[in-house]
Amino acid sequence: MEEAKQLFKKLKIHTLLDLALIIPTSYNDTTLTLTPELGKINTLEAKVVDSSIYAGKLRVTFILTQSGRRLSSTFFRVTPYHHKLFEVGSSHVIQGKLEEYKGYLQMSQPKSIKQIGKITPKYKTVLKESEISALIELYVSEQNLYNEGLDSKEVATLMHIHFPKSMEEVYENGSFKPEFVQVLKFVEAYNHLKKLRGKRADFPALRALTGDISSFVKNLPFELTSEQQAVIADIQKDLASDEKAAKRMVVGDVGSGKTMVILASVMMALPHKSILMAPTSLLALQLYEEASKHLPKNVKIALVMQGKDEGDYLEADFIIGTHALLYKEDLPEASLVMVDEQHRFGTKQRASLEALVSSTERKPHFIQFSATPIPRTQAMMESELLDVSLITTTPFEREVLTQTITKPDFPNLLTHIKEEIAQEHQVLIIYPLVEESSEVPYQSLDESRGFWESKFDNVYVTHGKDKQKEEVLLEFREKGDILLATTVVEVGISLPKLTLIVIVGAERLGLATLHQLRGRVGRNGLKSWCYLYSNFKASERLTQFCQTTNGFDIAKLDLKFRDSGDILDGTIQSGQKFKWLDMGEDEEVVARAKNRLGSVKA
Repeated sequence: MEEAKQLFKKLKIHTLLDLALIIPTSYNDTTLTLTPELGKINTLEAKVVDSSIYAGKLRVTFILTQSGRRLSSTFFRVTPYHHKLFEVGSSHVIQGKLEEYKGYLQMSQPKSIKQIGKITPKYKTVLKESEISALIELYVSEQNLYNEGLDSKEVATLMHIHFPKSMEEVYENGSFKPEFVQVLKFVEAYNHLKKLRGKRADFPALRALTGDISSFVKNLPFELTSEQQAVIADIQKDLASDEKAAKRMVVGDVGSGKTMVILASVMMALPHKSILMAPTSLLALQLYEEASKHLPKNVKIALVMQGKDEGDYLEADFIIGTHALLYKEDLPEASLVMVDEQHRFGTKQRASLEALVSSTERKPHFIQFSATPIPRTQAMMESELLDVSLITTTPFEREVLTQTITKPDFPNLLTHIKEEIAQEHQVLIIYPLVEESSEVPYQSLDESRGFWESKFDNVYVTHGKDKQKEEVLLEFREKGDILLATTVVEVGISLPKLTLIVIVGAERLGLATLHQLRGRVGRNGLKSWCYLYSNFKASERLTQFCQTTNGFDIAKLDLKFRDSGDILDGTIQSGQKFKWLDMGEDEEVVARAKNRLGSVKA
């Protein structure tokens, strides 16, 4: 048992199904060939009738028992063992590729097989062949697989794959039968979900939160969408329990109105305190402005950022801050903790925020928000660890026309930019680099700024390393016509007058990033344009992106065009590569696996 544990460790596996999912890469089949086939591996009974040495090579002539035909074989690296083995008069079962030359049968360097009628799976692992075979023989049994919650078809499939009686049983045209592949997809999804479920740890909440939100909703200058309302209802249900602290992730597409969900949650927490951590001071400031605008005047709001605080955070009902919050030793106890753009904080930072505001066994309710849409399959997977809500629609129809353009289109682009500025709209141009590089076939921010500054007024420039970037963005929002930037503007900042974005070298970016950038324009329903500028012919990937506006569909496209892309979070990216399951297409398989798990819940 101890030895098996060591081997499991070497294989980096944790469950019986992990072991059952180590699938043979090929099989060694020693079943006698009934009808010999040329060009294929044959296993035949034969008797040696002649052997001779020619130019250091051993030539052996066999008579085939079944047909009486002669077959000649040549052995190149000859040892005394070969001479002894293939003595004239000896009988063998030989295995090798059967060829025919001028009417004579040939088999180059055949193996003499001791045991016939056996199919041996071959596994590629860090273990010796004998070790992995022994593990599989010991643990992969019908009973053990049933105990894992698999049904009879799944059990039978795995048993056939590891212990086949014939090759026809498992292979069709040289690969696993399609119905076997479907089973492997299911078992992979089921095993992964089961492991995630085992990792979920729930804690009692500090308290149940049941603040009334009706007057807040009624006073909003717009109607909440049905999806916003549904997510708010989910959160209300979460927060109303003190037995279990909420753990929810709200994934909303660009401009889907997550801020209103955040503010409604603050209202539910009253009269107790809420804290929200945002990744940049710009986002924190924006949330502070929105909260000040829409929350009732009697709700005290504070802003905590490096070097500057607004309002008294010790007294506040709602504290908004950057990671500067993590350095405040006197943060008051908060019953609700929220994190915006959660993927931009490390797990440790999120955990330390929770720890900061609660020293007891009980934990605050915890909600994280993300504007990076994920494929539904992944949302279904994630929901084993925490509850997931998706907001897939936007509060108003955004009319953004996306087009690929190249050099000849530049004069028209300039005309369009002038028209937008004439209407007091703003333009954003994204460059791939800050400084010139021989690696990249595009102008950089530094090289091109002179051109724009000579042709237009009110041109602002910023990039990722720019210490002043937040001031530049805020000033541009109020006074600018054109903003030249790198992908620094990707997340969060709302620029209501922005109607045109040009992304230079668009083919170099992931679709999720392009979608985030496109999300900067048309935030208030103004007709807008997103131009993908490329020196190359439009690719299928960019063409499909132009026709797709929903972030969740983009996430699916991203999977299709590159293995997982930049949309998946760490767990699946680093190491969780599914061999059979396709995260873009196999939503229905994951749903079935979840259903099955639901019915075997403890």
